[in-house]
Amino acid sequence: MKDLLDKGAVLQRDKETYAIAPHIPAGLISSDQLRKLADVADKYKVSAIKVTAAQRIALVGLKEEDIDNAWNDLGMKPGAAIGLCVRSIKTCPGTTFCKRGFRDSVKLGLELDDRYHGMNLPNKLKIGVSGCPNSCADNHTRDIGLMGMPKGWTVFVGGKGGTIPRLGNRLIMNVPDDKVLDIVDKIVRVYSENAKGKERLGSYIDRIGLDEFKSIVNLDHFLQ
Repeated sequence: MKDLLDKGAVLQRDKETYAIAPHIPAGLISSDQLRKLADVADKYKVSAIKVTAAQRIALVGLKEEDIDNAWNDLGMKPGAAIGLCVRSIKTCPGTTFCKRGFRDSVKLGLELDDRYHGMNLPNKLKIGVSGCPNSCADNHTRDIGLMGMPKGWTVFVGGKGGTIPRLGNRLIMNVPDDKVLDIVDKIVRVYSENAKGKERLGSYIDRIGLDEFKSIVNLDHFLQ
């Protein structure tokens, strides 16, 4: 089973077939990659092609013996859809494409993806990067949420879905573009070094208190 997890293969409801979801940074995919996905889906007769909430495209219904060949045909890396790691960096169109964007969420999302995608942590961690307050990347319900504003980025921490959902706490406002990666680095490091096993970021914050979390992150450093 571990071998299958390493291959990014997720067992389906029928307990016989698997889904794979290639890594698509910032949800941007080329026409050639789309053709490959369609060709592989046809070749291995998958039961469904599903656009996921994490901005991936999953091929659902693969037989176990076809998984390796499907990946080889795709020539794409698996997305970190499972495991205790940075699962996804969901990214809106931002100023690259959207008339409402205040900040370049695509550029930031790609930088975050390059740094963190698949990084092992105490539990799964999801990041949302929205270029404006419309929050199309669901930044309020991500472990780390970044929302673009006219004067900089607003950073949220601790959001999640699940049976006991939690809205993220607003950590700091008006973070300039050249500081936002530094503050995410610090949040991830604090979480990695201090959270208990399988403790989500929001649960860690609830355990120690938001003020204590702010103190450990040392927000004054980013406000200077």
